[in-house]
Amino acid sequence: MNPDSSFTETILGWYAIHGRDLPWRRTRDPYAIWLSEIILQQTRIAQGQAYWERFMARFPRVEDLAAASEDEVLRLWEGLGYYSRGRNLLAAARQIAARGHFPETLEEIRALKGVGDYTAAAIGSIAFNLPAAVVDGNVYRVLARYFGIGTPVGTTAAKNEFSALAQSLLPEDRPGDFNQGMMDFGALQCTPASPACLTCPLSETCTALKDGRVDSLPVRKAPAVVQTRHLVYAYLRCNGQTAIRRRGAGDIWQGLWEPLTELLPGLDARLLRANVRHQLTHRTLLADFYLIDCSTRPELPDGYVWIDESELDRYGKPRLFEMLLQALD
Repeated sequence: MNPDSSFTETILGWYAIHGRDLPWRRTRDPYAIWLSEIILQQTRIAQGQAYWERFMARFPRVEDLAAASEDEVLRLWEGLGYYSRGRNLLAAARQIAARGHFPETLEEIRALKGVGDYTAAAIGSIAFNLPAAVVDGNVYRVLARYFGIGTPVGTTAAKNEFSALAQSLLPEDRPGDFNQGMMDFGALQCTPASPACLTCPLSETCTALKDGRVDSLPVRKAPAVVQTRHLVYAYLRCNGQTAIRRRGAGDIWQGLWEPLTELLPGLDARLLRANVRHQLTHRTLLADFYLIDCSTRPELPDGYVWIDESELDRYGKPRLFEMLLQALD
């Protein structure tokens, strides 16, 4: 047996014993698998599983999701961040419903809104046994350490190199198990910090362990600069109503609803909290929260509408708006 096939067999054997028991792994329903992959794209399993369960309970079939409104989907998505994923989820559900069945080829799956190479490979291999290898952060780490690859991840060269290597290791008869095994092996055994090398079934042939490079692989390119942005969030209250607007395209939280982002002249505004920190991936938000309480409706900036305060739960909102509402209590 050559080293590469030994690697594959070891991952499959490890997965059979240590693989995580997750609800979407107990089904071959492509809808359930697709939903899990979209939710987990930039979300930890510990958080994402509860969202998956709520979505499956509310929308047990893709046709149910396709018939939902964007606000309904975004409300259920609240707290997951990257709200474009929620909008893409709805758009893709409508694509699937329109064709009458879930697509069954890699190219057709890849054509769904919000589905990239990794997600298409995951869905295709798990639901349809398609021979497509996944490459995510866990896979990069395992392959970089085991094979001693120093190409910086996050580069086009790394994507090509690691994708080709992962594909060469993929067993054609069990691609889904191998892909899930690689993801779990990286998440549980070959972890970013303090990997369990002493109990690793690959330790005898791991290049990084042999060369003392476990802590230095994979090599990462310089991280993006995190920018700081200052915001004003003002809750306008007038006789049981408040004013909100839907955020437009071209910025964070597209399609979600927000309160006033400026103080209105002539109205008293009470500062509730200053410099509230909210961290996004490449941006730090610092927000000042205000309450404006008045008895006569002021003229609103363009795009704002009055709604009953009791109706706020019907609108999809970014986490920062939820934090403002908590500050009102």
